[in-house]
Amino acid sequence: MSTDYLDPLRETALGVISAKSFPAIIDTVDAMLKSSSVRLVGYEKIGGGHVSAIVRGKIAEIRLAIQTGMEVAKQAGQSVSTTVLPRPHTNLEKVFPFTSKLLKITNIDDHHAHSSQALGFLETRGFPALVGAADAMLKSANVQLIGYETIGDGLCTIIIQGSVTNVAVAVESGISESLRRGWDLNAVTVIPRPLDDMVKTLPAVLAEPLLIPIAVKEMEKQLVQLPDLAQLSAPVEVAKTIALPEPLKEPLKINQPEELL
Repeated sequence: MSTDYLDPLRETALGVISAKSFPAIIDTVDAMLKSSSVRLVGYEKIGGGHVSAIVRGKIAEIRLAIQTGMEVAKQAGQSVSTTVLPRPHTNLEKVFPFTSKLLKITNIDDHHAHSSQALGFLETRGFPALVGAADAMLKSANVQLIGYETIGDGLCTIIIQGSVTNVAVAVESGISESLRRGWDLNAVTVIPRPLDDMVKTLPAVLAEPLLIPIAVKEMEKQLVQLPDLAQLSAPVEVAKTIALPEPLKEPLKINQPEELL
């Protein structure tokens, strides 16, 4: 089988870096993308709170990006593991679930566009805490809920977007609400002017609400068509067709407490 379609990867490298917090890996990725000419391929979650980011670029740029990422992750107090793979073997496509995107990124010198809005991340342990913190954040400032991310070990991160000021206010409100309620707050971060590479890899909520009812006409076709009772030859056929329940033979007995009698 020809592997010519993988040629663009032969003179490049892959860098993989992991942390035990989604906001921490976001901080790490932001520093990596802004420090060197690498492209973000995506994330991999293996459970237990472990999440890895995968970047691609020229070998020297990948080494610089990984070194920068390690410094940022260590400052956040996260346990980190890294690897740099120069000229990755073609069979690694079996490991990376987003190989199709990896192959599309062939021009590593593309200009990195900055978003005009900031991103805010607040990570809690437990979904009820996530929902409560998200509610406080949305009520405190003009921000938009983008979605949420889970990485195992009960860790889930709410993601919001808005101006730098509004995102900072919202995140502060989320922190205050979490501390007031005694929720397990694991990590927070605000990313001003994130690169498009990062924004495109984030989970997003549904763009359009689900419409109810769905395909009413199709549902009508599936309804059971009851026979015309006037054309039935005998009542027994009606019973077989409609499956009428049998009448009660005795009235129901209701046992009431003695004090109510």
